[in-house]
Amino acid sequence: MAATGLMKTSAAHFRGKVRVLRLLFIAVILLAWQAISMSGLLYQDVVPGLPAVARGLYHLLVDPEFYSNLWATAGETILATVLGSATGLAGGMLLGGSRYLQRAFERYLYYLGPTPKIIFFPLMILWFGVGPGSKVALGVLSCFFPVALAVATGMRRIPPIFVRVGRSLRATPMQMATRIYLPAMREPVVNGIRLGFGVSVIMVLLAETKLSNQGLGFLVIQNYQRFDMPGMYALLIAVFALAVAVNALLSRLAGTKRSQGVSI
Repeated sequence: MAATGLMKTSAAHFRGKVRVLRLLFIAVILLAWQAISMSGLLYQDVVPGLPAVARGLYHLLVDPEFYSNLWATAGETILATVLGSATGLAGGMLLGGSRYLQRAFERYLYYLGPTPKIIFFPLMILWFGVGPGSKVALGVLSCFFPVALAVATGMRRIPPIFVRVGRSLRATPMQMATRIYLPAMREPVVNGIRLGFGVSVIMVLLAETKLSNQGLGFLVIQNYQRFDMPGMYALLIAVFALAVAVNALLSRLAGTKRSQGVSI
């Protein structure tokens, strides 16, 4: 009992030190920002002071236009992540479950994965038009690769005994996928989706800055063209906060009970 209490105290102390370090890091970043703003080293208003950014963030959060554009970007990103994750999950399971397909195609995923997907945006416009379809398609293409590679790697790390149990019970391919493969590789799947979501957000926002009349990327470019730097930085902070919140949610999903029983 004493040892358990000591371990809990030590863990709580460690978590407290981590929180303090994070707060110190944020404080240093804010102080450095304000110092650069007041130094005059850059052009006036290129790096506005913290009070100006705070006012810009307040005006952003009370502006109905922000929420209409937020829903546009969120809808495109969510749809792109769902479609990209579904296709990446299917492709990764096929590659991870077949040595033949792995030898034939997996190297191409590694070659194409790091390629900047924005170069395909003109094709997406030709195929899906200038509306939300082209942004979603670009997000799907970007999301597919990290999910497929993570799932393929996870498939090869599933304990063989799980696969033998499923086959001995004559599980169908769908049962094998939903009751054995997915529970056994929850962590790589969720991590792949986290990466896929991140690149989907980047590609959707980047596409919105290039050709769009709605979305957060469109608002960022509008503020930049008006030289409204506090408003632009406020938008970037809002996007960053939303991305962190979604990633924290996915991290909690990955951190829940990882040991799942095999049930057919």
